Amino acid sequence: MNRIITALVAIITALGLYAAKPLPIIPYPQSVETVKGHYNAKNGFDIQVTDPVFEGEGEFLRDKLVAAGKKSALKPDGHIVLQLDSSVESPEGYTLSITKDAVVIGASDPAGAFYGVQTLLQLVDNSKNLPCVRIADSPRYAWRGFMRDDARHFTGVESVKQFIDLMAYYKLNRFHWHLTDGQGWRIEIKKYPRLATVGGVGSHSDPDSPCAYYTQDEIRDIVDYASRRHVMIIPEIDMPGHATAANRAYPEYNGGGEGIFPDFTFNPGKEETYTYLSDILGEVAQLFPGPFIHIGGDEVAYGINAWKVDPHVKALMEREGFDNVKQCERYFMNRMIAEVAHLGKTLIGWDELLDLDVDKSTNIMWWRHDKPEYLTRSLGAGYTTVMCPRKPLYFDFVQHDSHTVGRIWDGFCPLEDVYAFPDPWFESIGVTPEMQKHISGMQANAWSELMHNSDRVEFMTWPRLCALAESGWTQLPNKDYKSFEARLDDAYRLFDKLGIYYFDHRNPGHHPEPAGPEIKKKTRDSETDYRD
Repeated sequence: MNRIITALVAIITALGLYAAKPLPIIPYPQSVETVKGHYNAKNGFDIQVTDPVFEGEGEFLRDKLVAAGKKSALKPDGHIVLQLDSSVESPEGYTLSITKDAVVIGASDPAGAFYGVQTLLQLVDNSKNLPCVRIADSPRYAWRGFMRDDARHFTGVESVKQFIDLMAYYKLNRFHWHLTDGQGWRIEIKKYPRLATVGGVGSHSDPDSPCAYYTQDEIRDIVDYASRRHVMIIPEIDMPGHATAANRAYPEYNGGGEGIFPDFTFNPGKEETYTYLSDILGEVAQLFPGPFIHIGGDEVAYGINAWKVDPHVKALMEREGFDNVKQCERYFMNRMIAEVAHLGKTLIGWDELLDLDVDKSTNIMWWRHDKPEYLTRSLGAGYTTVMCPRKPLYFDFVQHDSHTVGRIWDGFCPLEDVYAFPDPWFESIGVTPEMQKHISGMQANAWSELMHNSDRVEFMTWPRLCALAESGWTQLPNKDYKSFEARLDDAYRLFDKLGIYYFDHRNPGHHPEPAGPEIKKKTRDSETDYRD
């Protein structure tokens, strides 16, 4: 027997193949074949781009290699090659071949070439020498997203760009930007400047904090920055609820609210409300060239009772023959769906839209984990659906039982639960393979009521967003939590280098939990946390 084993080892060695530990890559590729040996650094790190369609990706790779301490330039005889490969079927797919003499990335689309570049950069960052390897890779889901809430607490341009950089590094491609809510309006609208200058005053923790918002020039800059990293930005302009900040600026469009949710809605009974919101969406559509606009549509019940006594809403109900104000909500949403379509965009909304029987062109985000029937209902009806349930994908929930700042509701959202999603859910709630065809992907949501500064945002996001990245990209048979944990060591080294204040799940004392925001006494009416 020992002779047989020795002979097999000799054969394997002769072929140059050997068993190796997982490569230091997040998310892990679909197919990896490791070959003995390393790329000969004497060949250099100059880049050859064989098709002009990949020039942007070549320039990006050159800049990153130089930043990593490698001498690199774009040259026609470079040993690192980006080439068109029409056999790669997925537009985000790629092949990566590293031999002793050359590194070759093949893709059929610039997005695929970019993700091949990211895989190569992770190997450069985390390996002493580039290992010889053959990788064939493509994503499980088209939508691999992260939502950041700038309405409750404003973060600023540089923080947003840093998140976009890290998203791209981990092959996340959708940045859902929550720009308006009850506590703040964070986007400049030229036709209605008070939305920003008045609606931009205050935050969740301090209603009198200085005005903060993104100018249109800043947004164009961020959108361009993200586009070059193959990250699409999806703006969210919340309506008809969560409108308190907007109504503070332009009260003539106020639909009212009640109790702790004052001035919560836009008024669906005034025709001028639709002109106002159409003007806003028109400017938003010009700023964000992607195909989607998110308009929220959630939790309208917190303010809808005010409509029952509003004379304009009552007139709408009489004119349209409505029996209840829920029909007014449906009327409002259908008007907005038509307006978004007129702008050449697809509307996205939260799963409450299913109760309104909205047009099937609408994309649904399922967020209420306690209502799994809304996921099966959305998929069964044929709506394109993004999965972002509170558990385990809301990053304002704590991620460790020692943490005290953040939400806990019937449990919390630890790293391993993020990594395991979504397949256990499919089995438990009856999501069939046929239904899964309507899932565009998954997304983590970071609501910022208790994230008032960069330390808290980073601590709540990392490393959970790495787990989301792998769950959204890597096919189930290739997922392995122990392997992922081991590969997080490389992520932690990167975060340390970048000064990211992350949670070290194996050493909770590495970065102490940052304090939550000091909630100042409110000098005007304001809302509390809606999403509980």
